[in-house]
Formats: sequence, structure tokens, C-alpha cells
Amino acid sequence: MSRYAEEVERHKKALLRDPFPYWLGAILLGLLNIALLAFSNHGWGVTTSFAHWGAWIAKAFGAHPETWAFYQSEANAKALAGGFLNDGGSIQNLGIIFGALLATLLASQFRVKKIKSYRQVIAAVLGGLLMGYGARLSYGCNIGALFSGTASMSLHGWVFMIAMFIGAYFGSKLLTKYFM
Repeated sequence: MSRYAEEVERHKKALLRDPFPYWLGAILLGLLNIALLAFSNHGWGVTTSFAHWGAWIAKAFGAHPETWAFYQSEANAKALAGGFLNDGGSIQNLGIIFGALLATLLASQFRVKKIKSYRQVIAAVLGGLLMGYGARLSYGCNIGALFSGTASMSLHGWVFMIAMFIGAYFGSKLLTKYFM
């Protein structure tokens, strides 16, 4: 193998297979957050679009989410009426999902794992529901409330960070005691 081919292979491995250093990830996330704020006039968020997804699905089954209290605000009513492809947050969420899948595939880390027990399924479903409910109660998740909140030096972001670490500590203790 030529020296040039070895260099190309080394750079390809560093870019596609090896994890990025934390400092590079922090810089890239910061630049993406600045770009998002400049182009959309709002911080990065995830969970509001998930609420819209649920409303669009409910509407497809005959519900009337336009009468719900959440959709009485002008911004949320506009998002509901605009649909999926006109919702910037939905497009961002698709980017997160497909970006994570692409990164996993490029790093050859994608695996389909066998479910060990029904308790694992219950823990996953219960944990997902509690996380989603908590994210809507706190008006954000670790991206919207923590990342965008701390980046803008808002007090709520820092309080969220402390509460998240406390919750993660106790959640991991419960997980290892009852589900592992």
C-alpha cells in the first residue's frame, strides 16, 4: 500500500470510525447552535415538535387538537396548521435521527440486540414515557432546556442541569436495582 493510500485510510478512520475529541464536538455543537439561532430566531429544541407529531397523528384519527389549550397560542396553531414539512423543528428532529443512524452505520457500530426480558421492555417504555412527560413539563429536554438554556446563560438551564444530574443518579440506581 502506498504512503498516500495509508494517509487516506488513516484520515478516513479518524473521521468516520474513531470518536471525535470532546473539544471538537463542543466547538461543532456551539457553531451549529449559533447558526440555528441566526437562521431561525430561536434556540435548539426537540420536544415541541414531538408534541406536534402527536397532534398530527391524533388529527389523522379524527381528534381536534386545534381546540386543545396548547394550540391556542399563535405559534403552536401555526405549526399545527402548517404540517410536518413546514415545521423546522420536525426537520431538525429527522436530521438528528438520521444523523445518529448514519454515524452509527459509518462507525460499523449498528447492532440489533436480542431483548433479554420483559422487564427490559417495561423499563424502556416506562422510562421513555417519563422522560417525554418530564420534558414537556419542564418546557424542554436536555437540548432545549439544558444546551440552549446554558448557552444563553439563562438560570433555568443551570437549574435544569443540576436537576438532571440528580435525576440521572437516582434513575441509574433504580435501573441497576430493579431491571439489570
